[in-house]
Amino acid sequence: MSVTDTRAVVQEFLRARLASDTGRLIELFADDVDWLLAENPGVPWIRPRATGAECAVQGVELAEYTVAEDSRASVDTFLVDGADAVLLGHLSGTVRATGKTFEGPFALRLTVEDGRITRHHLYENSLSVSQACTPGD
Repeated sequence: MSVTDTRAVVQEFLRARLASDTGRLIELFADDVDWLLAENPGVPWIRPRATGAECAVQGVELAEYTVAEDSRASVDTFLVDGADAVLLGHLSGTVRATGKTFEGPFALRLTVEDGRITRHHLYENSLSVSQACTPGD
């Protein structure tokens, strides 16, 4: 896979994710995906996923539990090396049920093979997200 092809697929993934286009995301994810997001039992949208369809609906689930107007994500760095892409940035949001906010840096590693995403590894401030999902002070 060329750097240009990988970059194009990742850019299409970002457009589809921003537009909440689950159908397009299902097309972009491979049938089987190496999905990694640190387990966080108190966070309803974070769970193991393995199929393209499961991965594609993660954004829909996130939208159910967070306040859309308060959700932010910025990409500061977009690196591509062959089939691999790494995005570095910052994200923040508000959990609908608690009204609490979360924020922090993130790193997203994607691998594109035959025009589809086969790896999705997200590293984020899981403590901040967990605390925002916990009722109380």
